[in-house]
Amino acid sequence: MSNTDLNVRELNRRITDKREDLIKLTQDLIRIPTLNPPGEFYDDCCRFLGERLGARGFDIQYYRAQGSPGDSDRYPRMNVVAQKAGGSGPCVHFNSHIDVVAVGNHWSRDPFAAELAGDLIYGRGACDMKGGLAASIIAVETYLEMYPNHPGRIEISGTADEESGGYGGVAYLADLGIMAAPRIDHVIIPEPLNKDRVCLGHRGVWWAEIETHGRIAHGSMPFDGDSAIRHMGAVMQAFEQQLYPQLAQKRTRMPVVPDGAKASTLNINSVHGGEGEAFDGLPTALVADSCRLILDRRFLIEEQLSTVKAEVTDLLDDLKRNREGFDYRIRDLFEVIPTMTNEQAAVVTEVSRAIEQVLAKPATMVVSPGTYDQKHIDRIGKLNNCIAYGPGILTLAHQPDEYVSVTDMLHSAEVMAIALHNLLHTATPAAKT
Repeated sequence: MSNTDLNVRELNRRITDKREDLIKLTQDLIRIPTLNPPGEFYDDCCRFLGERLGARGFDIQYYRAQGSPGDSDRYPRMNVVAQKAGGSGPCVHFNSHIDVVAVGNHWSRDPFAAELAGDLIYGRGACDMKGGLAASIIAVETYLEMYPNHPGRIEISGTADEESGGYGGVAYLADLGIMAAPRIDHVIIPEPLNKDRVCLGHRGVWWAEIETHGRIAHGSMPFDGDSAIRHMGAVMQAFEQQLYPQLAQKRTRMPVVPDGAKASTLNINSVHGGEGEAFDGLPTALVADSCRLILDRRFLIEEQLSTVKAEVTDLLDDLKRNREGFDYRIRDLFEVIPTMTNEQAAVVTEVSRAIEQVLAKPATMVVSPGTYDQKHIDRIGKLNNCIAYGPGILTLAHQPDEYVSVTDMLHSAEVMAIALHNLLHTATPAAKT
């Protein structure tokens, strides 16, 4: 068998034969409850991955992102990078986050039992994104069985904290030059964007905290004080009357899914004011002297971050001029510029070709409504050849009774293995170690 000619039929047969291995691997990963926050069992999950891939000849390195948000001896922000070097050629890297969000309510199954029901595996993280991680591992392992003397370098990573910004994971590795150009040439992130889609990037995001100020007083005599909560009500009213209609008119050329995300959006994440919520007794009679609101603003590639921020601060400044006693403070929490990989990039074209081979239908180009770790690979790692592609239905992410289809994982593994072969044989200059 030529090292440059891929036997697609044999590859697909071998992956299909690994169905039970894929199911077990996915279940094993789901059963490690890597909840974020606070960052449970990251080290356990990384060691599990390292032991499996190390037994298959990969060089394994562990990286704790010390000093990153949330990192502690109790909850270390642990990452694993597995590397299999071949001959000269490019580096293809499969990156998956290992953390999952809180379980929430309304589950009909144990969220960490990884129950198999027909073709579906249920559990927190099944879709987002332990199913994708498992599929990428099966893809790479199968490919290496057929082509042990491959060119270039193949890498698989499991990284921390994507659900809370990725600073203890991909951002940390990108800062070290590990998840970055020129060391890596192509990155595939198996996020759940549906098996027939290539995700080119994501919208931008700005999180900020607005605090309105008031004056404390006895609750029976509120006229002696000044309620910060009422001032925040005026902020939300201005959002409703002015900002939300303005955002709804903005549309993008980015192929964002679902359709509602083609407009700019603003979500009020939380509002906190007055009495704290940690006490079970009766509240005291006080006028709130502080109220805080967290906003989650998603914006388009056509918008400038400075304009996005000004749309909010202009409303706040107008209230300060016209509303008696109104004063505020605003604090940036998190910001990401929109990113979108060129459709002509090799990683896009090869994954698209593989989708058509496996599924007998053209790939659809999409952009994610929310950000994921491509932002760090682009901004810090200076690598534009990055996409998200993986099994799973996007709208199931973070939902109760989250699941992933075994058939979809098998198909995605076939796509990833075919694309891997073709990318390793592209004319990309050899990656540097």
